[in-house]
Amino acid sequence: MALMITDECINCDVCEPVCPNEAISQGPEIYVIHPQLCTECVGHFEQPQCVEVCPIDCIPLNPDVVETKAELLEKYQRITNC
Repeated sequence: MALMITDECINCDVCEPVCPNEAISQGPEIYVIHPQLCTECVGHFEQPQCVEVCPIDCIPLNPDVVETKAELLEKYQRITNC
């Protein structure tokens, strides 16, 4: 699954710079995660970095974007050209 940012986001700006795939950007009101770029940090880190740094715990799995670890790794390889 890709991750998502809920409307509990306080725009603290800590998640965007830690995303290795640049999947996080400022949306109209809160930060958003682009599912086509989110690999939950598979291929980069053991844990999603945005979840690790979020001070209010507003980054759950996105139930609308279900992906296996293998699919996330394949996406990582496509994004990074590995």
